[in-house]
Amino acid sequence: MARFNTRGTRPVGRSPIATVTGERARTHEGATGYLRDARSELFLLAVSNLVATDAFYESADDRDDRYSTLVRQLAVEDPEWTAGLLGWLRGEGNMRTAALVGAAEFVKARIDAGEPGHSRQAVDSVLQRADEPGERLGYWTSRYGRRLPKPVKRGIADAVQRLYNERSLLKYDTDSKGYRFGDVLNLAHPAPATDKPWQGELFQHALDRRHGNAEEIPERLRTLRARERLMRVPVEERHALLTTDSGRLAEAAMTWESLAGWLQRPMDAAAWEAIIPSMGLMALARNLRNFDEAGVSDEVAQRVAARFADADEVRRSRMFPFRFWAAYKHAPSLRWGHALERALAHSLAGVPALPGRSLILVDRSPSMFPGCVWSTPHRSDIPLAEQAAVFGAALAMRAELPTLVEFGMESRRLNFRRGSSVLRLVERFGQISGTDIPTAVKKHYSGHDRVVVVTDEQTRPGWFPSNAEGFGGMAETEIDALVPRDVPVYMWNMAGYKVGATPSGGANRHAFGGLTDQAFRLIPLIERGGDARWPWEK
Repeated sequence: MARFNTRGTRPVGRSPIATVTGERARTHEGATGYLRDARSELFLLAVSNLVATDAFYESADDRDDRYSTLVRQLAVEDPEWTAGLLGWLRGEGNMRTAALVGAAEFVKARIDAGEPGHSRQAVDSVLQRADEPGERLGYWTSRYGRRLPKPVKRGIADAVQRLYNERSLLKYDTDSKGYRFGDVLNLAHPAPATDKPWQGELFQHALDRRHGNAEEIPERLRTLRARERLMRVPVEERHALLTTDSGRLAEAAMTWESLAGWLQRPMDAAAWEAIIPSMGLMALARNLRNFDEAGVSDEVAQRVAARFADADEVRRSRMFPFRFWAAYKHAPSLRWGHALERALAHSLAGVPALPGRSLILVDRSPSMFPGCVWSTPHRSDIPLAEQAAVFGAALAMRAELPTLVEFGMESRRLNFRRGSSVLRLVERFGQISGTDIPTAVKKHYSGHDRVVVVTDEQTRPGWFPSNAEGFGGMAETEIDALVPRDVPVYMWNMAGYKVGATPSGGANRHAFGGLTDQAFRLIPLIERGGDARWPWEK
């Protein structure tokens, strides 16, 4: 009789986030859980860690210490993997502070081990915005003093060549910063880039500006000169210029923040309409309420909406999908709704259309909500629960035969029609006390082809009747035992806690993490028998 070579046999894929065989622990709510290897633990923590901020079950200090310890450990044990993680984390992962902190701890560990290799490249890779060299110096000197090792100096110098230009000087070189552009130049000593003949004059001007002796702006620094001319316009004439010569704002690289200060009056419709063409998509999303309250015209609003509906613009913005939900939730006017729905769809383009029957469980317990839990990246007011709802709703909307469930200690199914609005579906999610994943799985699993759980994993034990050894009672039952071994279970970790709710890495049990849709693409790969890699390992 054939046991393995049957029509139902299919290859089993592997995933990189792996638990350690035989290593068990308890979740924060008391269920039997699983410990992961160091790389897996660091990855899940890195993609969810907002440095210096408390989590529901973990203080900021404990969380940051765990992160730094893991980075330092792996910087020595596996420097290539760790450097790859840090570069990806700041790039596609879009986690700024965790990447900056991680790179600093990486360098310190490598230097302490007497093997500084990879350090310069790690520093350079995480500096992607012109204010970040100063941030990097601020973190390093506050922890390790003013002496800068050569890899730190050289990595910062490499980044400065890439990042410093006239616009970045105007935006980020402000008196509020502890390390101004001139300070960074003095400490890192970067040479001007050979392909930027104006950069030497920019560096010298930044130094002069820092020391208060900047005089005539060099002729080649045209944007700086345009800003200087704009600042000389009398205050009483500035508002009129918005309609008569608004092109001067773009020439002077004015942002909406700097425009408000330049006008020395509240931003009205004319001010917003003058600056909107130069605003990025993130700035537009955050200011929809301001546009409505100021009375921005429908014509201008249509141009803003067209940008949200542009797939290329959404991709270039690198905005997390839940940011479009945030814009929708806070905008008072309905005129943005359709465009934000399209923007969300573009940002979730990687969510696959899963075949067959899919059980999708979304955690709505108190640890996923504000007032109980840490803020999300960028100190957003969009809690983990709403991020989970966005991803769960999008996955369900595209699945062939989905069962979408919200759960806490109790659970309920959310019915919807295919093709309806993801944003409207997210509005229907509620809040449910407690966290009990096993009970939700037991209640709703019914021959599904896969189970996806979007959660912080800190479940209570699942207690079910037991008649073992001839007497009644209740026994703990794990999630792993409730789903047949040939059915994949995907645990989507939203908070990066140490203990997981299921085993992972193979045998149809997998854990993922991160706040983008890219990891969802791994589900079809694994189900085809492919081996998923770390996202920076192509």
